[in-house]
Amino acid sequence: MSMSVSAKAEYQHMTLGNNIVDVVKIDDLKNLRLYLNNDQNQAYKKFDAMSKALKPCEKMTFAMNAGMYHADFSSVGLYVEKFKKIKNLNEQIGFGNFFLQPNGVVAWNEFKAVIQTTQKYKENYQKHYFKAKYATQSGPMLVIDGEINSQFEPKSTSLKIRNGVGIKDNQLYFVISKNRISFYDFAQIFKNQLGIQNALYLDGSISSAYIPQVHRNDQTFTLGPIVAYIEPKGRCDTP
Repeated sequence: MSMSVSAKAEYQHMTLGNNIVDVVKIDDLKNLRLYLNNDQNQAYKKFDAMSKALKPCEKMTFAMNAGMYHADFSSVGLYVEKFKKIKNLNEQIGFGNFFLQPNGVVAWNEFKAVIQTTQKYKENYQKHYFKAKYATQSGPMLVIDGEINSQFEPKSTSLKIRNGVGIKDNQLYFVISKNRISFYDFAQIFKNQLGIQNALYLDGSISSAYIPQVHRNDQTFTLGPIVAYIEPKGRCDTP
């Protein structure tokens, strides 16, 4: 089953065994943004609060939590919004999903998107030609160069609602499970069902999405970074 989310985004409903996921493919990067704090430097926390802060000429057609965060809602790792680096790349060793190696970064500007391990992003993108308009760091990587992260156990019984993002042909695929799923099975959906070479885990348990075309508007949890697809609905005269 598939349906149009917008002119430049597409929704799919996919299954792998008993697992069901929602997939939103984004191929118009100029309308894809990251949000964290409002004009008062307070975290939006909810999709509805963020949507209400948009200009009258803008409409949110998709949103998802986009990376792990501290108790004060600040990002755990790299966070770039409108070309401004809010938080530096996090190369620390620690405990928890963010630090399960390798972790990674998803970044994009109006023309190009990348998903790479933290080390590769640092070496090949952060210091060289790629100028990220938006970037968020999370972990672990789900799929690395076409292979499922070797840290994952195929028979793991650790099941959670999970969400992540993959890349193929410069298009970003945002995926969120509808039922509780293991890391391995979640990664399989990116690798086998979507044919994605690189995919990054965004979070679990609090995973939330706004996909109005399928009547999904998760508002249970407070969120840190939020990725959103914002469409123009008329003329915007103000910058």
